[in-house]
Amino acid sequence: MVEELTQAEAAVADCLDASAWALPEHDLVAALDAAHRLEQRLAAVKLALVRELDGRGTATAQGASSTAVWLRDRLRLGVGAARRLVELAATLDTAPTGVRDALASGAVDVEQVRVIAETVSTVHTAAGSEAAHKAVGVLVEWAGQFEPTLLRKLGSRILDHVAPELADAAAKAAMEAEANRAQRDRHVTLSELRDGRLRLSGSLNAEAAGLLRAAIDPLTAPSGPDDPRSPGQRRHDALADLCRLALRTGELPEHGGDPAQLVVTTSFDTLARQLDAGTLDTDLRLTPETVRRLACDAAILPAVLGGSSQTLDVGRQRRLVTGPLRRALVLRDRGCAFPGCDSPPRWCDAHHIHHWADGGSTSLTNAVLLCAHHHRHVYSGEWTVRLGGDGHPEFVPPAWLDPDRLPRRNQYHRRT
Repeated sequence: MVEELTQAEAAVADCLDASAWALPEHDLVAALDAAHRLEQRLAAVKLALVRELDGRGTATAQGASSTAVWLRDRLRLGVGAARRLVELAATLDTAPTGVRDALASGAVDVEQVRVIAETVSTVHTAAGSEAAHKAVGVLVEWAGQFEPTLLRKLGSRILDHVAPELADAAAKAAMEAEANRAQRDRHVTLSELRDGRLRLSGSLNAEAAGLLRAAIDPLTAPSGPDDPRSPGQRRHDALADLCRLALRTGELPEHGGDPAQLVVTTSFDTLARQLDAGTLDTDLRLTPETVRRLACDAAILPAVLGGSSQTLDVGRQRRLVTGPLRRALVLRDRGCAFPGCDSPPRWCDAHHIHHWADGGSTSLTNAVLLCAHHHRHVYSGEWTVRLGGDGHPEFVPPAWLDPDRLPRRNQYHRRT
């Protein structure tokens, strides 16, 4: 297969060198159709490869927490796109042969495959395998005329065509399937923009949507007739107010051994003279004015840093030694220190580099932040953890993964 794909890649490269401007219009359209068919056929191959790698457990064997995370680093995808790739590979693997053949022939695209597979699964549950087989043919034919959204809408009444005697019951089943799909697809995504802001997006099920509206709507009203904020800006400010109210209750669960809180790292000069910005433990930046405003209603924990951002001393906010030590780890590691992991500090545990049971001390020079998955992975013993000359953690991979065993570091967390 590798040889065939290499040949196909060379053929595509030849097409890139060709001059599209020289083609007559009908050839240009034909070339576009051919390129689209080829794209879908390659998608079928790619999904088959992803499914096989997922089944073999390649990702976890190489230290990733999931196949989606491994694909993110291997193919440089967004984690959402990588996750959808794994899900679609599983869907296609269990789909009827006709669905896989349609994608392999280039007759449908991957989003249409998702719709067809889910619709056929609903038909199979409601009317059996014979009706499901008929549904594949009808839906593939419709896919030649309709894009995924309209195809899904038409598919909700597919039994009118393949099993009309069961259509009413199927409508109920389709409604339940849609509700299950909404529950499965619920998510909220926080994407960091280059300027430090966050883009908030997601899909809430009906219950969560109702709860959010009930909580946020009273906070979105204009402050007066001269309120200059747009509706979107008022919703933004209302969400921030809602988070402040939740943090003040003291009823939120702890994260990583600390109470739920907003943590800002800054220098004394920043705080006293408004010289520079502050940094949240999620690596987002805050203006000096914002830092000073937050400091008016905050507990301040002093820390002394060395030249390479190594924490030398941390003030005590409470008696337990884990409090200041954990703060030191957050200041140093910024999150899970395992290479390729982007888990934030609040998802991490403190791991003893030299195990406590073997006489290791509870100290900054013997600790590293690891998320739950990589904490378990490191305990397997194949990876060696140590501190580099600059006081930051590095990980030596097993020989079967890298015969040279070159140390690796996490590049996701910005160092200060």
